[in-house]
Amino acid sequence: MQSLRFLFAAFAATAALTLLAGCSASGALNAFTPYDTHALTVDQAYGPHARQRFDVYRPLGSAPAAGWPMVVFFYGGSWNTGARADYRFVGEALASRGVLTLIADYRLYPEVRYPDFLDDSALAVAHALEQAGPLGADPRRIFVMGHSAGAYNAAMVAIDARWLARTKHAPRELAGFIGLAGPYDFLPTGNRDAQPVFFHPNYPTDSQPVQHVQRGAPPVFLGYAASDSLVRPEKNTLPLAALLRRAEVPVRVVAYPRANHLTVIGAFARPLRWLVPVLDDVVAFVGKPVPAAP
Repeated sequence: MQSLRFLFAAFAATAALTLLAGCSASGALNAFTPYDTHALTVDQAYGPHARQRFDVYRPLGSAPAAGWPMVVFFYGGSWNTGARADYRFVGEALASRGVLTLIADYRLYPEVRYPDFLDDSALAVAHALEQAGPLGADPRRIFVMGHSAGAYNAAMVAIDARWLARTKHAPRELAGFIGLAGPYDFLPTGNRDAQPVFFHPNYPTDSQPVQHVQRGAPPVFLGYAASDSLVRPEKNTLPLAALLRRAEVPVRVVAYPRANHLTVIGAFARPLRWLVPVLDDVVAFVGKPVPAAP
């Protein structure tokens, strides 16, 4: 029996890695994702553009008196690729653990470049803030989360007040930011997909999350793969964590030795949860008591 389990886990990991390498999680990972652990509402608009849509993953049963905690999730793909349906395994994982989850699309290159996708991300978060009650969420417990390029989007919305200010909101309304394998200080970049997104070689001067850390930012969870060779943690995650601590922003940093850049998000899927406890760590962060308002 143990050998069969090992073979199944190895097959699932290989299939997931192949799938993720192709920038799609809709095949092997979603094939193992159940439908009976959550309620799904698809294709909800947060803006007029066809890419300004999100899917809602609700926990089953009645919401707590104050509402469920809510996570707004942005996926990666070098701002070139991605679709919300590919990440059903993330929505199911969180919803099955009592976290109402919005998985949002945003406009991609070559249709847009920096900073248009940040306006989309802020608009999606603003919608979540404004519709928390009707969605069944606790307005005091709204988190923004992302992986890879999506973690960059989430970080900018949570740390750089310019983007939410355009929607008449502010980062202080968020309960926290969750970044997984995010690029937070990556320019200039050798990533040929990302270069035109940021106007290579004429990079914007204020486009990096590390440039906008300040006191009063919401609490932060930063997870990364110790062996990440695509987005190096020593250049991105660890410097951002140091700046947050210097600004007295609560931050938890977790390294995952058995993960890589792709499996750190792939481990939300049931076949890969044995790799690293990233789902448990995120749920624990979201479930922390909300501080009393000043």
